Amino acid sequence: MTLDLSTIIKAYDVRGTVPDQLSPGVAEAIGAAFARVVVLPEHAGADRPAVVVGNDMRDSGPELVEAFARGIAAAGVDVLRIGLCSTDGLYYASGSLGLPGAMFTASHNPAAYNGIKLCRAGARPVGQETGLAQVRELAQTYLDGGLPQPAGEPGTVTDRALLADYAAFLRGLVDLSGVRPLKVVVDAGNGMGGHTVPAVLGTAAGLPALPLDVVPLYFELDGTFPNHEANPLEPKNLVDLQRAVVEHGADLGLAFDGDADRCFVVDETGRPVSPSAITALVGLREVGKELAAGRTPTVIHNLITSRAVPDLLQAAGATTVRTRVGHSFIKAQMAEHRAVFGGEHSAHYYFRDFFFADTGMLAAMHVLAALGEQAHPLSALAEMYEPYVASGEINSRVPDVAAARERVLDAYRAAYPDIALDELDGATVSHWDGHPQWWFNLRASNTEPLLRLNVEAADEDIMVKVRDDVLSLVRAEGGEPA
Repeated sequence: MTLDLSTIIKAYDVRGTVPDQLSPGVAEAIGAAFARVVVLPEHAGADRPAVVVGNDMRDSGPELVEAFARGIAAAGVDVLRIGLCSTDGLYYASGSLGLPGAMFTASHNPAAYNGIKLCRAGARPVGQETGLAQVRELAQTYLDGGLPQPAGEPGTVTDRALLADYAAFLRGLVDLSGVRPLKVVVDAGNGMGGHTVPAVLGTAAGLPALPLDVVPLYFELDGTFPNHEANPLEPKNLVDLQRAVVEHGADLGLAFDGDADRCFVVDETGRPVSPSAITALVGLREVGKELAAGRTPTVIHNLITSRAVPDLLQAAGATTVRTRVGHSFIKAQMAEHRAVFGGEHSAHYYFRDFFFADTGMLAAMHVLAALGEQAHPLSALAEMYEPYVASGEINSRVPDVAAARERVLDAYRAAYPDIALDELDGATVSHWDGHPQWWFNLRASNTEPLLRLNVEAADEDIMVKVRDDVLSLVRAEGGEPA
């Protein structure tokens, strides 16, 4: 019995355990389908069709890339392998070369996993509604009935190094050469940050030295993640970075996830700076450049980010667009509005000047520039962008998601007749125009019987009260923390 690909090809990418779910045979079938669904129909011009492929540090990567390349090449499509890279390094390759791409990574998932992030030429996303469903269906037919006949002229497979080009491109977007000297601790979590940080912030790619003293933590590439999970969204995975920042007297700390497309920041005291604050900080820098050039900028943010983000950006003269959670939605809105920047509460940051794609490294460079261009510590700088108090995301496992959701909404409609309710993504209940000021969002998981709660308020006491009241309603009939 063949694998049901719907178990590993979800809304945004491919993700499964190796080799029982994501095997070389599965990778080859996906490659064959990707070539026919995305690459060949889009191809135009004199050049041969081609795909750029990269992989992270997981041991299973090279074998899966080789199999995927076989499926691509058999369709008459050339394959350009760039080897070890971060996900944003693959997006750079896709954008700069104008080629569709495939990145083999499972991001922050445990060592047993691998996956594939697919994109169209120019780093445009391939998601459930933009081709991934068709790739899955066609790959399933190949798994069930056999691969198609090879093209008359198979594609070639060649290798090319792009790390130095990627580093130089980022250096051209944010000039760090004139900042005051900064000491920065970087926790790569044994992921791809250990490969890219020395090239971009150091001299490993042959670029001039910057006024940065980089203290490395876990730069050794190791897909078994021997020190901690490469998922900085979990507070336990920031502990080593926080300790090292204080011990070294550093100005700040940076933590990257496994494929280094997300970046988390801690200040000189070891306190995490919220991704919403980073969204506001970086957004204001990008907005300032646009306004100086006489353009009215647009910035995208998802509905979980702090109300401080639209408040500050609109006050600065930007138009803000609120969107659903998820990178495919953000990227679609970035392209539609030609937005200069976009940010998410999960520490994904998107840039028009980076092919509308997400890059944690570029966001980190903006933070370093903002800090190094003035004399105050990061804690003081970040305070400007964090005027409100947030709960962070809290998950509850419930026996009946719909019933728990309605229980909460019924209670708040009765208690606050003037509340605002929207259902762009889950249910957002807002009392922001009243007193006291608060809002919360309650979203269901797509894959588990979970409700995800995010609360923000003007002060700590109100946030705690709303958080606890909503959780008591969510968990009233058999629910529990997840």
